[in-house]
Amino acid sequence: MTMKISRRGLALGVAAAAVLGFASAGAKAETIKVGSFLAVTGPAAFLGDPEKKTLELYVEKINKDGGILGKQVELIVYDVQHVADKARTAAKRLIEQDKVDFIIGGSTTGTTMAVVPLVEKAEIPFISLGGASVIVQPVKKWVFKTPHTDRMAVEKVYTDMKKEGISKVGLIAGSGGFDKSCLKNAKDLAGPHGMDIVASETYGKGDTDMTPQLTKIKSANPQGVLFCGFGAPAVTVTKNYRQLGIAAPLYHNHGSGSKKFVQGAGKAAEGVRLPAAALLVADQLPGADPQRQPALDYQAAYRERYGEDISTFGGHALDALMLMKAAMEKAGTTDKAKVRAELETTKNFIGVDGIFNMTTEDHMGLDLASFKMVEVRNGDWKFLY
Repeated sequence: MTMKISRRGLALGVAAAAVLGFASAGAKAETIKVGSFLAVTGPAAFLGDPEKKTLELYVEKINKDGGILGKQVELIVYDVQHVADKARTAAKRLIEQDKVDFIIGGSTTGTTMAVVPLVEKAEIPFISLGGASVIVQPVKKWVFKTPHTDRMAVEKVYTDMKKEGISKVGLIAGSGGFDKSCLKNAKDLAGPHGMDIVASETYGKGDTDMTPQLTKIKSANPQGVLFCGFGAPAVTVTKNYRQLGIAAPLYHNHGSGSKKFVQGAGKAAEGVRLPAAALLVADQLPGADPQRQPALDYQAAYRERYGEDISTFGGHALDALMLMKAAMEKAGTTDKAKVRAELETTKNFIGVDGIFNMTTEDHMGLDLASFKMVEVRNGDWKFLY
């Protein structure tokens, strides 16, 4: 059968939208439609760009290998940047006009939560790529996610801090949905982990200098500081931190799991610790680690196709697509209710984010063991444990 790859552009308000259809020449309606809304451009493009590229790459691979259940997969992607209203518009279009079978997307917590009511009402399986625990806690019947939660990141950081003899902690966070959730979890988990929060500061959207907040934190003499946020502020906070000469170790959450952060912060990033998916340090993992080879395979395929470094964010998209594929194959159908049920009972699925074991009470399915502690050394990631 001759393979045909077609591309067509769409407009979604002022947001650019890209639709990539991968289908056999005679398939027409006999395709499985996977819809996605991502922050491909704008301030959160470091999330959405690798997610989109990963979905395109692996949908093409799946189709070359015969598709899913004998059908080719059509991928429909809308760029919603980091705007909740655009995410709602895109989700509504995917559901009502494009009539997709499943949805993978939501590069951020804010855009994810904006569409949750829509997917729940439409009863369509949705795997989010957002980070906050609120996405799956409490459990929402039709909503799943692949990235580790911010709550897990805080737990991993506090565990490492305790090992390092740190008990007095400073916190700094932004005003976005993920930032607020991470900050709340950092405060809620402090007591149970034996941590004393000696300072807690926030910065506003668009702030380009966090020196005032960090100066207050410095005056509180913390033994360690945790940054709750992602994107450009991660670089700004790190540079300002070093400029102020704060001696306490600086920790980030997994939202900084990209070489773009390391490159942006330069020498200021040296020594920063954070929890991350195994994907980030795949080549440094023990040979027996079950995640090592899948992660290395993804790294090789992505670099060959795009000529750039991978990030954990693209890995979230890969796991989401493969989890959906596995659920469809196990269900033997694209029936939404049956696929949702199979997703919910996923067991021992080895992904690049971790080994997934989902239940009716857990729509993510990852544990702390799947989180690796890493540190920036000599401009690269160093696997610690």
